[in-house]
Amino acid sequence: MKVVQGENICKEKIFHHLFITHSKGLRNFLIAKFGDPSEAEDLVQDAFIKLWDNCGKVELSKAKSYVFTVAVNLGISLRRHDQVKFKHHGIIAGYSKGYTNETPEFEMESQEFMETFKKSIASLPDRQREVFLLSRIEKKTYREIAELSGVSVKAIEKLMGKALKKMKEQLGNNI
Repeated sequence: MKVVQGENICKEKIFHHLFITHSKGLRNFLIAKFGDPSEAEDLVQDAFIKLWDNCGKVELSKAKSYVFTVAVNLGISLRRHDQVKFKHHGIIAGYSKGYTNETPEFEMESQEFMETFKKSIASLPDRQREVFLLSRIEKKTYREIAELSGVSVKAIEKLMGKALKKMKEQLGNNI
């Protein structure tokens, strides 16, 4: 479908085209930024709902940046809420225990390591965490990450080096 600038986002076909075109990239970006695939899905949906609610106010040429900005802002708000929740309740989210044939000691050590690992990732500054997750989880090259972030490959290498150094300090010989 060819979309012409100046068309109204409130038209269902135009909106659908925007969603199909940008939702996967936005989801991947949010996973890299925040690290939670299900949260990223929710943020994508919420951002596009917000776009639909404001379709008459947003120009077609700015729709992509609008949904990215809305999704990141919603994600940051969720993070702030989670930090308050974790601080007051001591909750570590995300680790679900499955049934295995491993010994209870091994399962306990695995669970402790996963909690420590998640805390380590969560403690990284935003940019370092984003680069770490894109590289190690999304399996993107430094060049791809640099293009996504709009910085040089050297900057990505430095951020990744700092992230790995900090995680090694926190995890010690466990990695």
